[in-house]
Amino acid sequence: MQASFSGALTERDWKRHISHPFEVPSGATRLFIRLRFEPPAVNGIDTMLCLSLFDPTGFRGAGHRGGAQHDVVIDATHATPGYLPGSLQAGQWDAVIDTHMVAPGAPCRYTLDISTSDEPVAPPAPPEPTPVTRPTKTPGRGWYRGDLHAHTVHSDGEWDIPALLEAARARHLDFVALTDHNTIAQLHNLDILTTDDLLVMGGMELTTFWGHALSLGTRRWIDWRVRTGERSMPQIAADVEKEGGLFVIAHPLAPGDPFCTGCDWRYVDMMPGTARAVEVWNGLWNGDSNNEAALALWYQWLNWGLRITATAGTDAHGPAPAGACPGFNVVYATRRDEGAILRAIAHGRLYLSSGPALELTGASGTTTGMMGDMLPRGAATIQARWRDVPPGARLRLIANGAQIDEDIATPGGERSWTLNEGEAQWCVAEIRAADGELLAVTNPIYFEPGE
Repeated sequence: MQASFSGALTERDWKRHISHPFEVPSGATRLFIRLRFEPPAVNGIDTMLCLSLFDPTGFRGAGHRGGAQHDVVIDATHATPGYLPGSLQAGQWDAVIDTHMVAPGAPCRYTLDISTSDEPVAPPAPPEPTPVTRPTKTPGRGWYRGDLHAHTVHSDGEWDIPALLEAARARHLDFVALTDHNTIAQLHNLDILTTDDLLVMGGMELTTFWGHALSLGTRRWIDWRVRTGERSMPQIAADVEKEGGLFVIAHPLAPGDPFCTGCDWRYVDMMPGTARAVEVWNGLWNGDSNNEAALALWYQWLNWGLRITATAGTDAHGPAPAGACPGFNVVYATRRDEGAILRAIAHGRLYLSSGPALELTGASGTTTGMMGDMLPRGAATIQARWRDVPPGARLRLIANGAQIDEDIATPGGERSWTLNEGEAQWCVAEIRAADGELLAVTNPIYFEPGE
């Protein structure tokens, strides 16, 4: 079988899903897809055409990566990263070009060539036996540090899964989530990746035209395509919840089009809508994701009376520069497994940190609580405990988005405050470097509202 498609795209074709149906004959053993387009950029703005592939039963893979060419090969045992191996079902398939960016100017001309082969496919060579430390126990209640946002060669990352996991171990992380753009190919054989020293969690970054979100803890492909009158972002968030996952708004105030296509969050019906978490710390604190503004947006949402968790994610696409200190999530969970970690995050039992440890607890009357908990009405005592803080750092108590106290943070210590009844809806603690860079922030302790 051979099929060829071509077209010319202008700015009017920006943010579309262009379908190219084709028939795979019975007996086909290998599929070849070749996408080419030009120009690759217009006036310094990269053209961004990605490919999503569907077989007669559903999702078969995606190529979300830059560059003006995509080459895909799929057979029963192998597939180009981003795509799922397996037998080729006869019937109608669909190669969809997702036009994330088509800049004004010269038309973007593309060709899409598809063919199949019926030559026998050699079975895979038996894997060489390698010593693998399989999990023999699941550690119990305690603090677990990890990354909720990372990419590999299955989308636009520069490294494969083993290299990502090696880097996570080098940072002594307890868990890491695989969240490639708009595909689940990175989750193939996921369960064999977890070892005694590292929990590997499932996920996907829903990389839509008007915002990105993380689907954490899911295994099946979540249709990320928002279509007016057909499918909304609240429906997508509901699909994540139905799969038992956690929906996280990613880098909501990052620079968006045209240079980071769809990276800023523009869904008015999900600001934050039903989202239970928002990534306020993406990559390095002083990077290009406008983290300070994202933190302020989260504080605003808390002032609306919402209980929404703040998370961090490295958004790593390859090895970090020497000395880089991105933010990680430090989660208090009942067990080190995916379900327990995600339940703890949804409840708000975590702090975000590039190094220091920072815990926040509180008591009101006979009730005690920690981050994510709500204390009853009445005067409350709030206590912060910290360690591993660099010289010159400052400790702040933030209530209802306003700083109510600041002091020098010794390398390790604790501090208490008394809040009068009705003085705050919520409070968090921050540790900032002498230049103002955020080093750690807790999730809130909430206070029961008055009559």
